[in-house]
Amino acid sequence: MVIRQIQVKNFRLLKEFTMEMENELSLVIGKNNVGKTSLLVILDKFLNQGDRKGFQYNDFNLDFRCQLKDLIEKEVVDDTKYKEIGIQLRLLIEYDDHDDLEYISPILMDLDADNNFLGLGFDYILTYDMYVNLKNAYQKFVEHEKSKEEKSRENGGEYTAKTLDDFLNSKQSNYFVTIRKSILINKTDGTFIEEQYINLKDATNFRLCDVINFQYINAKRNVDNKDVDKTLSSQTSELYKIQEAADEQQDAIEKFQDSLKDTDKVLSSIYDNMFSDIVNKVRRFGGMSKNETVIKVVSSLQHREMLKGNTTVVYQQEDKELPENYNGLGYMNLISMIFDIDLIIKRMQRNKERKPADINLLFIEEPEAHTHPQMQYVFIKNIKNLLLQGIQHKNGIKRKLQYIISSYSSHIVSDCDFDDIKYLAHPICDGSVERNAVIAKNLKVLQNEYDDDHKHYFAFLKQYLTLNRSELFFADKAIFIEGDTERILLSAMMKKIDQECELEGNEEFLMSQNISIVEVGAYSHIFEKFLRFIGLRKCLVITDIDCCKPVTKRDKNGKERKYIEKTKYDATDDSLVTSNASIKYFLNNTQKVKDILAMHPAILSWNFENKKWETDEKGYLRLAFQYGKKTYQPRSFEDAFFSENENVYY
Repeated sequence: MVIRQIQVKNFRLLKEFTMEMENELSLVIGKNNVGKTSLLVILDKFLNQGDRKGFQYNDFNLDFRCQLKDLIEKEVVDDTKYKEIGIQLRLLIEYDDHDDLEYISPILMDLDADNNFLGLGFDYILTYDMYVNLKNAYQKFVEHEKSKEEKSRENGGEYTAKTLDDFLNSKQSNYFVTIRKSILINKTDGTFIEEQYINLKDATNFRLCDVINFQYINAKRNVDNKDVDKTLSSQTSELYKIQEAADEQQDAIEKFQDSLKDTDKVLSSIYDNMFSDIVNKVRRFGGMSKNETVIKVVSSLQHREMLKGNTTVVYQQEDKELPENYNGLGYMNLISMIFDIDLIIKRMQRNKERKPADINLLFIEEPEAHTHPQMQYVFIKNIKNLLLQGIQHKNGIKRKLQYIISSYSSHIVSDCDFDDIKYLAHPICDGSVERNAVIAKNLKVLQNEYDDDHKHYFAFLKQYLTLNRSELFFADKAIFIEGDTERILLSAMMKKIDQECELEGNEEFLMSQNISIVEVGAYSHIFEKFLRFIGLRKCLVITDIDCCKPVTKRDKNGKERKYIEKTKYDATDDSLVTSNASIKYFLNNTQKVKDILAMHPAILSWNFENKKWETDEKGYLRLAFQYGKKTYQPRSFEDAFFSENENVYY
């Protein structure tokens, strides 16, 4: 039994959000502020409900806030036209014939054997009755605030009435309610039929924690290297609590407890002498009869507290044992995560309670914290093996473990399976980025963009990104270059521009921007679908014009064939063409050099309707090539560089 899809509405940036889930690892990546943490938070708020996990006004998506304000400030909507609004979480669950259906049987909506989907819905919504109450309460709030402001003005004060935002910030939780339900799923397309559902509170013999056990390790881990830090040591007591309930460790635990009991006897004898003075004072205290209210100090070592306060994790260097905080933060973070994962898996096993939950979901946020690149490679290589066994119950029952890892690390991305990646980004609508929403893109879908004739392009892209340039996933802008010369000179050029040019408007220095420089040869066109897929803001392609002249030659069999040969530019020769595949692709198969030069500067944007790149002054892709002087047309970057600087002496 696995979660196939997560849907979220109106929670922070997750306005209309859908993410497909893999059977094991789903690697969630993206730039800053694209909702990775928000995904963890909403799962925790709905699946691990508690007093401290209620929703705040700031959790509402900004567009949803506007919708809510309109609803409150305008005329009352009739109950027949009212549509309940709020934050939503939907989980599409798939099961098969091998799954145990005991826990989900009370909430199954369809007994059709061909429908193997279960839909769980979680709503934080404003019902119609609560909507009316909220509207009335706001009217009283407005009148009260207006009165306070008027009185303040009369007395020379400057009080300003609170706004609707202020009211909702403090009062919304009084009117929004949480509803959990099982929703019927359309077996043909996996969509939720919202009108048909079972309220989970009405389901008999049902506990949500039996169906889904959600645990997480967030990015704000209690790991530092202060002298007083004992993060790992404190985790040993947590591990003991779990193991105390497990049959596998009973012999060791019994020996531990017996040893403590023997120690109690020894310590109690010592305490008799240590505290005899105060005990005698109590005995002599006036008003107490002899042999009554006699006190005694005895040892009562508690096995759990002993571990919590007195267990120390050390690491060994040569023949010395050093405190855990002498470890680097990277090792501390990695070891702490392993401890946490082991704790979580043991909790999920529920050894002496009930069977494990049907679905066990673990969210690990930013595991790369404090770790160097090599350690990040090691982590992603080994995490699958560590979690491969899933959740194993003492009775031989086994459950799959699904896990989500969110990361900013290009090193983790480069060493994971390409198909596991879920890329979060702001959607682009009518050429502009929608900052108030986020979508999740499944990289497996990108393969469909390449037709049968270009499947090898996708294979090249996949291999290149995972081996060399996975930082493109996290870049705002990119510069594609051909070779080493551009790579060596480009950073120096950018630095020189920053030093010599003043910023205008909202400009930023080039060296301060999130720009990825990628060496791709003359194959930048292979990446263009990927760049559109991840929604790159700006892209500069620096490539060579590669002038060639069509010639006719005989092959080894004596047949005449047409070839193109490298040649110098000749303004009088209209037959000259380019051999550069990227230029031909971006300029829609324009091949003649004179036509290409006439299009300079080539600033382009993608036309979604015509499905091609077109000239656009406000475009986000610039194709840069050698355009030369009247007397000389360079053929390559190096040629242009020396030509431009021919009078410079060093």
